[in-house]
Amino acid sequence: MGTKIESAVDNYLKGYNCCQAVLCAYCKEIGLKEEDAFKITEGFGSGMGALGDTCGAVTGMFMALSYANSKSDLNNLKATRVDTYAKVRKAAELFKQDHTSLYCRDLLKEKRENKVEGCAKCVRDAATIVERYLNEEF
Repeated sequence: MGTKIESAVDNYLKGYNCCQAVLCAYCKEIGLKEEDAFKITEGFGSGMGALGDTCGAVTGMFMALSYANSKSDLNNLKATRVDTYAKVRKAAELFKQDHTSLYCRDLLKEKRENKVEGCAKCVRDAATIVERYLNEEF
């Protein structure tokens, strides 16, 4: 298993929220300062600020894919948008192959007996998908 995947899980087990755990594990590879990623993602854990909406690990995965895929061309705002959206949709499909939902509230229902272990699996699976993207597997 990739060291970045393990780093994401370790981040989560150290106390990073699930979104921070995933995005911060890939900062060096995608060219983002970890301190900035940590700050940006602080409100996205536990399903968007503990609202139970989109899983924080999934959100971190989407952020990593977006940051890595975007051309950030401010003179051509749509330069990579369609491609980035397609990558995000593909990542969502891959995540849902192993999970019932993208929503934290649903994922927690199926993992109720052990939240930490269940969330760590979501972090691992989201990081695995980022790894696949960075290795150009989709």
